[in-house]
Amino acid sequence: MAPALASDPISDAPAVPRERLEEVFADIQSHTLYDHELYGCLNCGICTATCPSAHYYDFSPREIVQLLWAENLEGIYDAMQEKIWACAQCYTCAARCPFHNSPGGLIMIMRETAIKHGMQSAKDVLRPFSRVLMKLIATGNQLAPNMITPDAFADWGPNIAKIDAPLNVLRKAIPVPTLHTMDTAWEVNIKTSIELYTIWEATGVLDQLEKIDENLFDVITDVMDEKRADYADWLEEQNAA
Repeated sequence: MAPALASDPISDAPAVPRERLEEVFADIQSHTLYDHELYGCLNCGICTATCPSAHYYDFSPREIVQLLWAENLEGIYDAMQEKIWACAQCYTCAARCPFHNSPGGLIMIMRETAIKHGMQSAKDVLRPFSRVLMKLIATGNQLAPNMITPDAFADWGPNIAKIDAPLNVLRKAIPVPTLHTMDTAWEVNIKTSIELYTIWEATGVLDQLEKIDENLFDVITDVMDEKRADYADWLEEQNAA
């Protein structure tokens, strides 16, 4: 059963322990950028009035700022279950706030915390991006021409079915030789790929990925183990030459 909203008194789901609410907020508050993004709130509503997402979703940047400023632990936790994922990260709110708050920056901190704590909302939102993430970490590229097909991106809507271009021919027309590949957007050598993976490993990105999608984490780990072994073999051959 999914966890209850912290402030939902009629839910049949188990209540969220106070200790968990405090732990989540402590992680948000301890973020390096937290004090830079939150100064207070004049309750003017300019951020919400100019927010594109507020026009289409049950979402208010002002609400996020007020929840954090008041340290409303239940409200903060509830917002992390759905509302924070409505933000488009356009930062119009930060540009317009007369008090120099950045609701968009605060929401990014809350999103990072949701991922760190393995919240179901983070898993649900990030699941559709797993194939792109796999491509990025495994190859150093986010997207490749051979991925843009009706079968691969059926969820992109009916217009994806109109793609029927001679991609091999078009790629050869690009003047940079490294862009002739179809499997990746460009070629990334194995050393660079391993260095990128090592950065993600050292900075905790892979630890967060394991909490969100354990299967994807296992696949990516296997891919990089193979690349590290291949690179070690290549170095050994070079040294022996």
